[in-house]
Amino acid sequence: MPEQRILDFYIEQSVLTQPGPYAIMFDDLPVDIAELVEIVQGLLVYEDVAPGFYGFELPAERGAEKHLRTEEAMLERLLGLDDRSLAQPRPVERRLAGRCHHFMVMLLSMLRAKNFPARARCGFGAYFNPGYYEDHWVVEYWNADERRWVVVDPQFDDVWRERLQVQHNILDVPHDQFLVAADAWNLCRRDAADPARFGAVFAHLYGLWFVAGNVVRDVAALNKVESLPWDVWGGQPQPHAELSAAQREYFDELAALSREPDATFDELRKRYAMDELVRVPEIVFNSALQRPEQFVPAPTLR
Repeated sequence: MPEQRILDFYIEQSVLTQPGPYAIMFDDLPVDIAELVEIVQGLLVYEDVAPGFYGFELPAERGAEKHLRTEEAMLERLLGLDDRSLAQPRPVERRLAGRCHHFMVMLLSMLRAKNFPARARCGFGAYFNPGYYEDHWVVEYWNADERRWVVVDPQFDDVWRERLQVQHNILDVPHDQFLVAADAWNLCRRDAADPARFGAVFAHLYGLWFVAGNVVRDVAALNKVESLPWDVWGGQPQPHAELSAAQREYFDELAALSREPDATFDELRKRYAMDELVRVPEIVFNSALQRPEQFVPAPTLR
């Protein structure tokens, strides 16, 4: 079992999951994990599949919603679309449009508000595209009764599960179905998996360089700085870059720190604080929009 100070760290909201003035709206939400996941699914829609899965064509002017980084900003926009209680599922056209990041941040914020130790994990899902591991974010929460961290994928509602024929429990995702970035890195480094099968495969972005970038994002997330999936900074390799021997050794070190984060918690915190290649700066590069942006709010060491 992790030390209590580690659990306490993950109970506290991060600067990104803090709901701000909307915290009162969490008061009447349930404490049951399955119910919270269902609530999140009724508030959000994955914008890329909205037309095909849900019959909703997102207006072009709403495309910016997927770039919202903070829970407070997401709730502000959501309530602008429909100001009812968060427990009320929205029709698809009045849901906030986003990606896996939004589902992760929304659930993470609710879990922490209900005193569950919870953290974001960046890695790869095996259940999107058979034979490939797609770039993905999930939530990991501490199950006190079972004394273990449990992986939850709030993005996968009934529609997603039926469309992709997902058989596993999305409230307890097996470790061979979602690989944290460090596990993916280690598989590729041991030649136990092909790096070309890891990445945003549908966007033709994949390879060891991509896995390395997610190792950096996961280290930041374990320090409670939960970035957008396409935020780039510091030591993350450029697309399609060939990694040098020194770079591979560097990412070996980061993967060793983030694979079992409870055992390396103090080293993980120190590395994030001291290593400018890992620590999220005030300005990051939004690779989806191809422009630098302020990481709002500016991250702080906590």
